[in-house]
Amino acid sequence: MLNTQTAFTLMNPQTGSLAFRLFSFDDCSGFAHLQRHNYYTIVWVTKGRGKLRWNFSEYNFEADSMFAFAIYQPFQIIADDEFEGFALNFHPDFFCIHKHDKEVSCNGVLFNNIYEPPFVKVDLQSAPIFKMVLEQIKTEMQNSAVAQYELLMSYLKIFLITAVRLKTEQQPAAHTVLLDRKEPFILQNLKDAIETHFKEKHSASDYADMLNISPKALAKIAKAHFSRTLTDMIADRIIIEAKRELYLTNKPVKEIAFNLGYTDEYYFSRFFKINADVSPQLYRDTVGAGRAEVA
Repeated sequence: MLNTQTAFTLMNPQTGSLAFRLFSFDDCSGFAHLQRHNYYTIVWVTKGRGKLRWNFSEYNFEADSMFAFAIYQPFQIIADDEFEGFALNFHPDFFCIHKHDKEVSCNGVLFNNIYEPPFVKVDLQSAPIFKMVLEQIKTEMQNSAVAQYELLMSYLKIFLITAVRLKTEQQPAAHTVLLDRKEPFILQNLKDAIETHFKEKHSASDYADMLNISPKALAKIAKAHFSRTLTDMIADRIIIEAKRELYLTNKPVKEIAFNLGYTDEYYFSRFFKINADVSPQLYRDTVGAGRAEVA
């Protein structure tokens, strides 16, 4: 298996920035401070337990937990004691999850799912598959032969597909828990309403009126079940769509703002910066190199 404290890194020859990286760790020092990267991150904790701070919520985790973090998504991992595992980083220039969504379907399952915790439990059946793929990646990273990028992307796809399958197998249990609670239908209706109307309805009261419930009651339900305020849930969905447009298209920021229901480009830019910690233009300049293929 991969030795601890080793890293295998592939750089983008055009930009000199990180394209793809596999590394192992035997302590939590690399994750103990708030992380916010311009690439995707997958962390598989093989040994240890602790707390994950993500999207302003906190979750306990144990060994064989796998986390998936999207671009610029803030996270922090605090281990109780021992902490070992592996991490994959990949830039969207190397592998765009939107472009490969039909093949891998990780967007909305592993990444950019604003309603569920960003981790999955690695079971005894999946662990050998993940280990085998990581070993293949390590071997290929040390081999600069023809079609290295293509082969590494194939291994990454296998890894992501395995993780997606595992999470979708575990997802029904989470939904069953929701269905057993007091407000299952209002929760599903709320998620559906945000997904359908987030481009034109931006206030919590809009959704409370739509669902025929008081804003205070709806806010309490959202906070209890999603560990997020209703305003944050709406903002999260808008920001995800804005990032997608900034990354995948050449549309001006003003047009993206208008399509998301903002007539004032500058107000939208302030809203984006508050929620994404970067301006729309900086996000595009930093992340959006792979958007040209999409009209």
